[in-house]
Amino acid sequence: MPAAAVAYPRGLGPIPPRAGIGLRFRHHQAVVEERPAVAWFEVHTENYMGGGRAPGCLDAIRRDYALSLHGVGLSLGSADGLDLAHLARVREVVKRVEPGLVSEHLSWSTTRGTYLADLLPLPMTEEALAVVCRHVDQVQRVLRRRILVENPSTYLQYRHSTIPEWQFLAEVARRTGCGILCDVNNIYVSACYHGWDAMTYLHALAPAAIGEIHLAGHSVRQLGQGQVLRIDDHGSRVAPAVWALYEAALGRFGPVPTLIEWDTDVPPLDVLMGEARIAQAALERQQHAIRSALIA
Repeated sequence: MPAAAVAYPRGLGPIPPRAGIGLRFRHHQAVVEERPAVAWFEVHTENYMGGGRAPGCLDAIRRDYALSLHGVGLSLGSADGLDLAHLARVREVVKRVEPGLVSEHLSWSTTRGTYLADLLPLPMTEEALAVVCRHVDQVQRVLRRRILVENPSTYLQYRHSTIPEWQFLAEVARRTGCGILCDVNNIYVSACYHGWDAMTYLHALAPAAIGEIHLAGHSVRQLGQGQVLRIDDHGSRVAPAVWALYEAALGRFGPVPTLIEWDTDVPPLDVLMGEARIAQAALERQQHAIRSALIA
């Protein structure tokens, strides 16, 4: 573990502290033709590693909009080490797109050469913390830039975990100099399952480390005996309770680039724009509050 975190560049095309939306394939053409009034887009890195039309569409879009790359395949928590071929592909996309932000997940998804196609929870232990920090350092050295690490949504906890998730994530940022992508919906869903205090989670994260916030919907199913099943499926509007937690997050962190994620049952672009406008209004209220406090 390095004695001090390296100060890597934060990005070439800055992402403004405004609301953006996750760009999905079905909206490529509409964005190119209509140029909607949205501040920025985020795309999944792995979707632009191959050929076909997708990289060309992204090249056209990046001429008019700031872009963020959000990865799902590096498996930062894998005990087997990083897939260096995949990391090299990530580096090539970063070089081509020149994104304002690059992010990945606090999770694992590969073991013994098998990719499990999911973002699986980590044991919150000192051993896992050392693995994640080593891999974050490695990614940042290869990309020559700071990355953000996103908190997961989890439905179970390991019995032998010894570190609260919020402390684990904060320590990753402290040791490596990486930033944090704070997914407010994930905090809410995980807190519902594990009995966490969501505000305790937010207050454990240093405002200076927060580089981005994610907002998304989750599905809710009523089970028997008053039990509720919540699945972080990114397939609906942001829930009122998550909007309230987002307002609290802005009060803690200040105005931060905020993304609306919608990955399943993707709706028309104007629905995403409507969600982004709600987030933008919250950002503007926070900016107004800061200005008023400075004047007072």
